[in-house]
Amino acid sequence: MATRLVPYEQLDSLQHARLLQLQVQPGQQAFSGDIHGALHTLMNAPEGAVKGLALLADELPVAFLLLKRPPCLPAWADADSATLHALQVDRKVQGQGFGRACLQALPAAARQFWPELKGLMLAVDRDNQVALGLYLKLGWVESGDAYRGRVGYERRMALVF
Repeated sequence: MATRLVPYEQLDSLQHARLLQLQVQPGQQAFSGDIHGALHTLMNAPEGAVKGLALLADELPVAFLLLKRPPCLPAWADADSATLHALQVDRKVQGQGFGRACLQALPAAARQFWPELKGLMLAVDRDNQVALGLYLKLGWVESGDAYRGRVGYERRMALVF
């Protein structure tokens, strides 16, 4: 199955409609939010500060994520990075490698938006062993102490270019 990571604004009307149907597992929603919250963040951000990306599989959206830059960069992030937020893989296709596909395509996509970036950062719940394992396998490294997030303790991770 062919996949590609595309900017939200490049989606056609069928892809937009399908994206609105994306749902994560109920237990994941506390960490990733839902598609409506992610799109609200995207639509209400200062111009150029937040980018939305959809992973298409055979031209239909199966995942979505946000990248943030100043002035929307979290306080824990390095100023020369972009931060990953709201990574959501549709529950109907979880376990098929789409989260990995998003993360593998992400550095090139981020550099297209912001060529000056030195890397990417994210925060992940310290108990989310599946996500932590995936990030580590793909070259992300821990980049600071855990901090108290809105749900629990978060670990900061970075991917340096």
